[in-house]
Amino acid sequence: MNENKDITTNWHQLGQAAVVQKLQSSEMGLASEEAGRRYDQYGPNELIEKGRKKPWRILLAQVKEVMILILLAAVVISAALQEYIDAIVIFVIVVLNTLLGFWQEFKAENAMAALKKMTVPNVRVRRDGAEQQISAKDLVPGDILLIEAGNIVPADARLIVAANLKVQEAALTGESESVDKDTGELPDAELALADRKNMIYRGTVVTYGRGEAVATATGMQTELGKIATMLQDVEDEQTPLQERLAKLGRSLAMAAGVLIVIVAGMTYLQGAGVKEIFMTAISMAVAAVPEGLPAVVTIALALGAQQMLKKNALIRQLPAVETLGGVTVICSDKTGTLTQNKMTVSDVVLPDRRYTLSEAAARHGEDADLGLLLLTGTLCNDAVIDESAPNGILGDPTEGALVLAAHQAGLVQRDLQAILPRVRELPFDSERKRMSTVHALPSSSQRATLHPVLAAGDQAQADHLVLVKGATDGLIEACGRILVSGVVHPLDERKKAEISAENTAMAKNGLRVLGLAYRLLDVDELDQPDRYEHDLVFLGMVCMLDPVRPEAIESVRLCKQAGIRPIMITGDHPLTAVAIAKNLGLTTLDTVLTGKDLDAMTVDALAARIKDVSVFARVSPKHKMIIIDALQAQHEIVSMTGDGVNDAPALKSADIGVAMGITGTDVSKESSDMILLDDNFATIVAAVKEGRRIYDNIRKFVRYILTGNAGEIVVMIAGPLMGMPLPLLPIQILWINLVTDGVPAVALGFEEAERDVMNRPPYDPQEGIFARGLGWQILVMGLIVGLISVGTGYWFWDGGEGSTAWQTMVFTMLTFCQMAYALCVRKKTQSLFSRSWLGNPVLLMAIGVTLSLQLIIIYVPFFNTVFRTTPLRLEELGSCVVGALVIILISESKKLFLRRKRH
Repeated sequence: MNENKDITTNWHQLGQAAVVQKLQSSEMGLASEEAGRRYDQYGPNELIEKGRKKPWRILLAQVKEVMILILLAAVVISAALQEYIDAIVIFVIVVLNTLLGFWQEFKAENAMAALKKMTVPNVRVRRDGAEQQISAKDLVPGDILLIEAGNIVPADARLIVAANLKVQEAALTGESESVDKDTGELPDAELALADRKNMIYRGTVVTYGRGEAVATATGMQTELGKIATMLQDVEDEQTPLQERLAKLGRSLAMAAGVLIVIVAGMTYLQGAGVKEIFMTAISMAVAAVPEGLPAVVTIALALGAQQMLKKNALIRQLPAVETLGGVTVICSDKTGTLTQNKMTVSDVVLPDRRYTLSEAAARHGEDADLGLLLLTGTLCNDAVIDESAPNGILGDPTEGALVLAAHQAGLVQRDLQAILPRVRELPFDSERKRMSTVHALPSSSQRATLHPVLAAGDQAQADHLVLVKGATDGLIEACGRILVSGVVHPLDERKKAEISAENTAMAKNGLRVLGLAYRLLDVDELDQPDRYEHDLVFLGMVCMLDPVRPEAIESVRLCKQAGIRPIMITGDHPLTAVAIAKNLGLTTLDTVLTGKDLDAMTVDALAARIKDVSVFARVSPKHKMIIIDALQAQHEIVSMTGDGVNDAPALKSADIGVAMGITGTDVSKESSDMILLDDNFATIVAAVKEGRRIYDNIRKFVRYILTGNAGEIVVMIAGPLMGMPLPLLPIQILWINLVTDGVPAVALGFEEAERDVMNRPPYDPQEGIFARGLGWQILVMGLIVGLISVGTGYWFWDGGEGSTAWQTMVFTMLTFCQMAYALCVRKKTQSLFSRSWLGNPVLLMAIGVTLSLQLIIIYVPFFNTVFRTTPLRLEELGSCVVGALVIILISESKKLFLRRKRH
């Protein structure tokens, strides 16, 4: 398959004829033979997948994890010593953990396949001088495309004909509204995609009008193809949890090696045989490595994912649950994420008064000037109300907002069209920046009901009414008069300056402002279009906005309260972006960086500025990735939200990519770690809270499991030093690690969130798994648990080799002490007795089940044989209960000290 040759250039700078000539085409289209030759040269118009990981490579990467390698070594040693139960159980854990990791990564590799679905099946072109319909795959540079409203643009192209053409480019550029297109040359070579009015791009949607364009790029050479290339080139980074567990695995491997040598040497000096030395070694290996930890972590993350799903957050990558809890920065696209992607009229501004939309709806009947303005907005308009269409409007969102505003005031567009039928029009163009429609006027009596001025004096002789809407600055220059309180006055320069100043002020507030005007037309002027927009009467202005999501305001506040920095990254105009950010409470400053600013900045300069900038506007996908990379270079854990195709590379590059489930494209979903099923920014906050809870719980059961392992190591070292035989057998240690450790550890994953979970900043993303004193807590409590257990065993040991009752005491004491410690680690400083015992019923059930299983092992003859245990007397079992109470007493004393120290 041949790739496109690089024929890229700044096509927007060239005229239509120059573009056609450079591409060696014509307005009659390519000849079929030439199209075939170019197909062979440039290849099919499709997005090409490359470099996808093979399933076996994904599987191999899972097996190569340090923790897995340690467990596999334990399997081999156990099997060599004919300890097949140990070997089988460890191997099962390895298989389950590997398959879970493989499945998650394999699903992530489908992102490119989803992007490929953006291909358009068929397209209309002109070839051999005739219109044809061909497969979009067969499109080549130089083809003449015929496009109309509703078409998905199949390739990048330079417009040669544009009749009222508007294109929705939000999926590619982030613009919240349709872009007006024209055919004029644009001299600036550095224009952003959003400003290239004479270009159309693959994957965007034609919302209005029609056009013809010559294809300039196909396949991977299109802007969409460049996004696909960036997406392919992004490498997956390990999450903080994966990094910490990998580091933990390496540390435990080294520690296990040292301990194995020490203990094996001690047993050798005591005159032990080879088998006993090997049994000691495997016992130490099993004691040092927490076999259940990977499985318990995976289960905890899965439980967290289930909880998030109940809150409309779908987790695609299990490690994302923990990573989300550590997020320090949320980079959010504006359109459709923080805003509703729906233009809405907010205010109506007359020359001497101003109404909100609700006030205008209530007052239009008594205010004739207001009624005429709303009438102008809905008739000088090509959008229509259609309840079956998205947002209830068929047509351009901005025009739709005007129609809906008039409809809310009781002005029915269809009824007005019957009274004032359209007979002529001047379509909107980018030079005039306005649209005019000409309507036949009814009788004088009906005119008066529309507005008295239409039936007054000489104006009653006019036959037609011209209605105009457009950019205010340009419109007032075409106005010579102004309507104030029902009376037409001359429009002087002072009043024009006042209108311009108010227009600028509203634009700075993020509002889109349209001016409206009218004039009466005599019948002899009907065929003189140059007279339509001459000496207009200015009516006023309509302000529109893309409203923010109400819940997003509270979400931004909660993010800041939780120490998370929200950043807006959008393709919209800087003034609009800043205004929206202020409405959200995201910033109080006017500071904003644009894509051009980013291009001109060095890496060091961006690193210095990015700490203080919360709004980025007019950015491309490339810029989004630059921003994310700059934040990650400062050791931030970055979440990126988005819904468009342009967000896909950033979603994949971020530590946590969050896609919109309703409005999001397939590729954004496949590139993400989490999907918001309700497209609600507030759901992110709930997910962050859940992520923090899960991370806290992971630390709790890491503390719990490793304390138990440390206790086992103390027992295995202290026993021989005290002259005792091997205190614990490998299968007993394995039982403790998989059942006594594993079952309560899983139950700790159900622990509710700490009270301050969303009132503190995220923990340092660079902190180790043992940060904030966790390592010392594990060592100290492990030493205490180990000494209590081995001391109890020594007390009951008779100095001989025959009885195993003392070993059963060590085995049981370890189990009872760990059950007590499971209750103690539920909360960091709160007393065990200050909370309801039913606060985590799953944990209580897990402890009850574990203790019951331990008693079965002690008192059922079959398990006595398998685990080499001996039934304990009542006083011996009572000693184990006392040991557990000692652990609770020590833990509660420490919590009391911490509470007093804090207060």
